[in-house]
Amino acid sequence: MRVLGSFRLWFAALVAVGALALVSAPSVSSAQARVAHLESLVRCPSCEDLSVAQSNATSAIAVRHEILQKVRHGQSDNEILTSLEATYGTAILLSPPTTGLGVILWVLPLAGLVVLVLIGVRLWRRR
Repeated sequence: MRVLGSFRLWFAALVAVGALALVSAPSVSSAQARVAHLESLVRCPSCEDLSVAQSNATSAIAVRHEILQKVRHGQSDNEILTSLEATYGTAILLSPPTTGLGVILWVLPLAGLVVLVLIGVRLWRRR
């Protein structure tokens, strides 16, 4: 019975963390908020693992200016990110791509979580 209680506790914690992530997700309603959100997604071209929002490098300032201009011209977030990828390459985005080999970086942790849940259920049923 202790394993079942522990499983319920972990499941409740997982649901709570997911709900908190959804509630605290930034709303991107104004142009300034959109720019800030996009700047947090884009890597500084001359820095290592810093977003353009965090960096004061000349290249980061240039990318921030480019993002601001594209938002002012009415481009969508997807168009802006695609344009930056075309200019600087796929490494310009801080999150891994969701196609090709980048999909492994998204699927592998989820697969590990599923395996752990299945092992937990199997151990619970044995007892």
